[in-house]
Amino acid sequence: MSANTLTGLIPAIQVAANKVMREQIGFLPAVYMNSAAEDAAIGQNIQYPIVPAMTSSDITAAAVPTDPDGRTLSYGTMSISKSKKIAFPWTGEEQASIANIYSDVEAQTFEQAFRRLVNEVEADLFAAAKGGASYAYGTAGNTPFGTANVLTDLAKVREYLVRNGAWGGDMHMVLSPEAGSNIRGIQSSLFKVNEAGDAELLREGTLGRLQGFQFHESGQIVQHIKGTGTGYLVDLTAGYGAGSTKIHVDTGANTIVVGDIITNTKTGRDTNKYVVNTGFAGDGDGDIEIGKPGLKIAWVNNDPVTVGANYTGNWAFNRQAIHLVARVPKLPKEGALGEHTVITDPFSGLSFLVSHYPAYHKIIWEVSLAWGVKAVNSEAIVCLLG
Repeated sequence: MSANTLTGLIPAIQVAANKVMREQIGFLPAVYMNSAAEDAAIGQNIQYPIVPAMTSSDITAAAVPTDPDGRTLSYGTMSISKSKKIAFPWTGEEQASIANIYSDVEAQTFEQAFRRLVNEVEADLFAAAKGGASYAYGTAGNTPFGTANVLTDLAKVREYLVRNGAWGGDMHMVLSPEAGSNIRGIQSSLFKVNEAGDAELLREGTLGRLQGFQFHESGQIVQHIKGTGTGYLVDLTAGYGAGSTKIHVDTGANTIVVGDIITNTKTGRDTNKYVVNTGFAGDGDGDIEIGKPGLKIAWVNNDPVTVGANYTGNWAFNRQAIHLVARVPKLPKEGALGEHTVITDPFSGLSFLVSHYPAYHKIIWEVSLAWGVKAVNSEAIVCLLG
């Protein structure tokens, strides 16, 4: 890509990173960057393999090994679903009118463009986590980590990941700003350097690692507004066994939406909280789908299914559970109008296509990015309610 007219501007754009306020990003550094999808076109399906669970068998001595059963591999798909730009023009007269501050204004304009697109990617990752989780723990409306020297909230979500087999490797916890504030303001034990072994939280407010999780915060976590569904009952004579993920409900009214927390409120049946991955518009009769590994306890026909309250969530997950593919938009091989270069935003690490289009008595600048996200493994995502 040619950068003839842009070379001199690149340092100014990078310096501006320290001059424009930026919301915190927590999902972007915590998810898996799927580089295999970078060459795909917008909307083109990208497959990733799903290997089934394995079974064991007894060893029986013989002259030759027995022929094992074959495996049936399945796959999931994701795509680059968005290609966005932020464009702004300059005329010669406009440049002349602010000649003494023009360079600073232009650099900060670029940084605002990066800020907007980064926030959109972060918001999509938040939505993917919210709609792709397995279980939830905690109380809606009650920000976690609110009791001094008690980290039960963190221990419980880790327990869910351990039981799901997703505890090892690269684990992350993305907090809402409110939960992050409780960590800093209430969990005084974490400030004791002689016990915690690290002065970063005390001196810099950096959350760092705790109980195997790398902590982050996200400015794009917002309150989940629950569906309006009421009165729904399990609708299957045989009921649904442990491990079921698709549940048919009837007799109720109104919506059950992605990200809702549902419970079985039959006394003594099941106290677990399940995250809705696929909801429905609400006609009194329909299927909902919860994240794998599904029900922990069997549900019985006509058990009441209740939609939980609004909540502001926090997400614990393994990096491999949420995929992001982000690349610069493709230009024709034969070349494209204007001048183009790639600039990496130092704050987020994302690379953007910066384009310069000359017009009549004006120029047009454009910052663009293409991306797609998907939660590919609900077993490795747990929601901590707040």
